[in-house]
Formats: sequence, structure tokens, C-alpha cells
Amino acid sequence: MKQEQLQKLVEDISITFFERPFLHEARFNNRLRTTGGRYLLRSHDIEINPKQFEAFGEEELIGIIKHELCHYHLHIQNKGYKHQDSDFKQLLQKVGGLKNCQLIEGTRNKVTTKHQYSCTKCGLIFNRKRRIDVKRYVCGSCKGKLKKII
Repeated sequence: MKQEQLQKLVEDISITFFERPFLHEARFNNRLRTTGGRYLLRSHDIEINPKQFEAFGEEELIGIIKHELCHYHLHIQNKGYKHQDSDFKQLLQKVGGLKNCQLIEGTRNKVTTKHQYSCTKCGLIFNRKRRIDVKRYVCGSCKGKLKKII
């Protein structure tokens, strides 16, 4: 799908489901990794993750566009456009947009444990990416001393 096709699709969905025109730019953004799309508050543009379309098809893409258009139209009307606002939740349910997009395999960074510490008093184990100073820090539960395992 090309940029022009995406723009037309967003404009069509806006008229069909929201009965309001989409007057700004919709574009693909290859740098998006963990999100399906985003609405830009200052420019009112919408960016879509092309990897979502490639991985899950047009139906998923339409759900993402509906989600971003909910942000767009509510923000333009000075209503609650954030995820926690009731206006947003009601409109999203009304138009059938996606609350969350599907996870593309390999897009999230895997957390690797490099350092492991144990409390000498209660035995609680702490997994850490970064090293900590055992002379300076104590156990968060019982204030016991920490000992490095790995």
C-alpha cells in the first residue's frame, strides 16, 4: 500500500464511521516499533506502522486507523481524546476500533538478566540488568544486606 492509498483509506473511514472529514496528512512511519500508529497533537497528522499492515493485513490496519481517528476527532472537538477519557472509550467502542494492536514477533527488546543478587536475611532474589553497589543498597523488603550471586 502506498501513501496516497493510505491517505484515501483514512479519509474514507473518517467519513463513513465518524461522519466528519479528515483534513490532515496520514502517512506510514517505518520507525514505529511497538505501536500500531500515533496521532500527532501539534500537526494533527496520523502516522501508521507499515509492519502491522504487512504482518496482519488490511483488517488490522483499519482497526488501527479507527483508533487514531478517535484521538483526532475528539481532540479537534476539544473533548477527552486520551485513552483514559470516557469520551474516547465510548467513541472507540461505537466505531469498532482496536484498543491495542497485535504484537509483531521480535519488535520488543528482550530483558536479559546480567546480574543477580540475593538478600542474606530473607533470601529474596533480585535480577538486574545493571550492576549495583552492595555496600550502598539493601533489600527493599527487610533491609537486609545483599550478596551478588551472578
